[in-house]
Amino acid sequence: MNGGEEQNQEHPEPAREIWIPSSGITPQHAISANIYSFNSHARRIYQDEAEKEQDHPVGSLPAEVLMEILSQVPYKSLCRFKCVSKPWLAFCSEPDICKRCPQTLSGFFYNYGGRVSFHNLSGRGRPMVDPSLPFLRGSYDRFEVKQCCGGLLLCECWESRHEEDKHDFVVCNPMTGKWTVLPPILWQNKMDGDPVRFKPIEIFLGFDATVPSCFTVFVPLTYYEEEFTEMAIYSSKTRCWITVESDPTTQVVGNSECVFLNGTMHLATKDGSIVSVDAKGEEWCEIDMPNHMEGSRRSKVSIGKSQGQLHVWQIYNDDDDADDDDYGDGDGHLYVWVLKDYDSEKWRLKCNVRVSELFKRECGEDDFSYTAFAIHPESNCIFLTDEDETTLSYDMDNLKVKVMRNFQEFQDALPYTPCFAEWSSDGH
Repeated sequence: MNGGEEQNQEHPEPAREIWIPSSGITPQHAISANIYSFNSHARRIYQDEAEKEQDHPVGSLPAEVLMEILSQVPYKSLCRFKCVSKPWLAFCSEPDICKRCPQTLSGFFYNYGGRVSFHNLSGRGRPMVDPSLPFLRGSYDRFEVKQCCGGLLLCECWESRHEEDKHDFVVCNPMTGKWTVLPPILWQNKMDGDPVRFKPIEIFLGFDATVPSCFTVFVPLTYYEEEFTEMAIYSSKTRCWITVESDPTTQVVGNSECVFLNGTMHLATKDGSIVSVDAKGEEWCEIDMPNHMEGSRRSKVSIGKSQGQLHVWQIYNDDDDADDDDYGDGDGHLYVWVLKDYDSEKWRLKCNVRVSELFKRECGEDDFSYTAFAIHPESNCIFLTDEDETTLSYDMDNLKVKVMRNFQEFQDALPYTPCFAEWSSDGH
């Protein structure tokens, strides 16, 4: 024998185990039993692997990558993903994802019949936000929404509906339920010099969801819409008010419209201009209205922010002011302007449309009072109402009109875009 044969004899191949059926069991039964046992074992292995994969919504895709992808998805789509499975529900509910995912205009808050209501812009399903603001109900009996900016609300709240003088101003986030009470503004009495509690005529909220660490509140210190020389400014960082002198001395239009853009508050005035002030009250600026719009003093001038740019608009009858036959036609027109160059104050006319055409009515044959109450923050779409029967949206790009709802409380509606960001509140 050679060496290989000797090695095989020293280490013989182990005998294979042969299953021998017990008496009464045929070989066919034995084969079936073995196949069943193998299938059961394989099924358990598959189920274990499936359970491991279900712990992560997308199997082998790293959680960090998936989180980055989902943070770029609109929130409504994120809500749909939650319905896929329990792991998807848990993953899409992560606060970090919700905070970062882009938001769009969800609807409008408005005060009507002694309560706060909300119109869902999509017109389908339940709105994303609860307009009853349940987190305030334990502390206040009644409240009204005064301002809406960047996803935060500024509300005037009363502990009792029977005591009108006892009220607070509250800034809250309806998506997170966090809220803070603004301290009172103490102003020196001109008669005796003693500090007195100032009751704001107008109050303006500034908040940027892309820089969500704090919000700012601006209050012109004036009585009965007189010219103001001072502005009170509250910062949620310092949690206190400061008083600064206004420059130039000006008079704010008697409405609550404002634009918070690039950390600066913009307010329309009765002098045909827009005055701006930064969050510290250090930098003031005055921007002239577009020339044609500046000529009319009978109609309300509105301001808003869309696609990161300052917009102004107005509805008025051109024959009242126009010297040029190119403008006057005996019908009310909607004019929308955009500030294309902030430094040079260069305005561009974006829209000029006859309002009666939008509402499908004959020129000059109705007595409705038309109002353009908001502009879409991300598209060239503006919202109008006749304050009686019809509210609609008008897309300035494709010239399409969409009827939204038929009732009058939309004249003071406030556009709302959800925000999941948090700031340092006072514990509420």
